[in-house]
Amino acid sequence: MAVDAPALKLPQRQSLEQQTAVALREAIARGTWKDWLPGERGLCDMLQISRHTLRAALGQLREDGTVFSVQGVGHRVATGSATTGSKALAAQEVGLLIPGDLEELLPTQVMWIDHLRAMLAERGCRLHLFHGRKFAQRDPARALQRLLARHDHRCWILLLSGEPVQKWFERQKVPCLVAGSIYAGVNLPYCDLDHHASCRHAAGGLLGRGHRKVALVIQKSRRAGDIESEAGFTEGIAKSSHPDAEVMIAYHEATAASITNALKRLMHRAPAPTALLVVNPFHYLSVVTSLAKMGLRVPDDISVVSRDGELYMNYLVPSPTHYRIEPKKFAKALLVPVLQLLAGRAIAKHATHIMPEFNAGQSVGSRT
Repeated sequence: MAVDAPALKLPQRQSLEQQTAVALREAIARGTWKDWLPGERGLCDMLQISRHTLRAALGQLREDGTVFSVQGVGHRVATGSATTGSKALAAQEVGLLIPGDLEELLPTQVMWIDHLRAMLAERGCRLHLFHGRKFAQRDPARALQRLLARHDHRCWILLLSGEPVQKWFERQKVPCLVAGSIYAGVNLPYCDLDHHASCRHAAGGLLGRGHRKVALVIQKSRRAGDIESEAGFTEGIAKSSHPDAEVMIAYHEATAASITNALKRLMHRAPAPTALLVVNPFHYLSVVTSLAKMGLRVPDDISVVSRDGELYMNYLVPSPTHYRIEPKKFAKALLVPVLQLLAGRAIAKHATHIMPEFNAGQSVGSRT
């Protein structure tokens, strides 16, 4: 059965999949298809593209919620897409708020921000970064009010956000997504690595290698993800089948001197820990260098695991045992809910936990 060809703007050969997605969104926004898209063969004929290109473009539309697929039937236009298609997304601005200094960002965070900026730009959206210690105050309400009054963004991403910032956005009902964990009592959508699961896994792995005195090295002023880390680590030790396993926590002030002092206190305990789990990949550097200064070898004398991974770890000897996620994968996980907020829809998945990849490394030895 022949399909009447509506007036469509044919995609250009440059970025063909993206051009196809834009053409389809524009047609949906004009009301060309209110319920169902034509079949793939008909769309390929209309747009003069291959089926491979069409399917890649349809994948983008499914990703941002413009259409959804019904197995064996086709692609149905999502309710409201005629008014929230590409025209609604075009030139939309997303604010990324960092309550602190940019120097606090990890290289992996800088990389996923760059990936996310590029992904949004492909869809006609712009990502703007805002930062400053005024947003990290005990009461940041005035600074946040001024920020939002000057920058009327459709939605916000909160990175490294403290509890006061999260609670303010929740009270003001500002469309936002937390890139990280939320605090207890906060009801905001969020996307984060599953630190609880990875730290529990690390504890279990160390116990499985014969370690019974295992310590978590963590900064005292903890973010929500660090609280989850401590809970996962403690649970992994407490619920193990080893009655002689002991939970140790070493808090520090996130400086090299404070980390060194925390390690000295740990190693003067009787018995001293034989394995450490370190929160923050830069703190891992302070830990292993401080241990070396104490005359302790990794992993011969003590094993060390990093909760997070960075590219520089490829150049350390011995190679650190750590957990890591590809920055592009994290950016993709953020993109879906951000597009839903830009389109004026509620986020379909309130909480997204991503289990990072375990990298065995050579910094863990066995105890018999």
